[in-house]
Amino acid sequence: MKGYWLILGTEITDQAAQAEYGALWAPIAKRYGARLVSVSEAARLLEARDASRMLLVEFPSHEAARACYEDPAYEAARVFAAKAAKRSLVLLRGELG
Repeated sequence: MKGYWLILGTEITDQAAQAEYGALWAPIAKRYGARLVSVSEAARLLEARDASRMLLVEFPSHEAARACYEDPAYEAARVFAAKAAKRSLVLLRGELG
């Protein structure tokens, strides 16, 4: 069964930190087979207190999603994500659509 990260975030306030996160994330995503799922513009955050952005990242398995999050390389990247914006990340297991 696939794994997903659902990320709810505020507006990016530190573009340099976001760019560094993106540079660090790219090889990690490749290693774990992660891909960003396009979220329809019709999707709305109805009860997300401060969130204004929503991202869905798909992994080939729930185990890969968990392993990626626990990877020391991702731990280092998360530091920059936290500087760039406030966010919440939910780990999900399932199949879309």
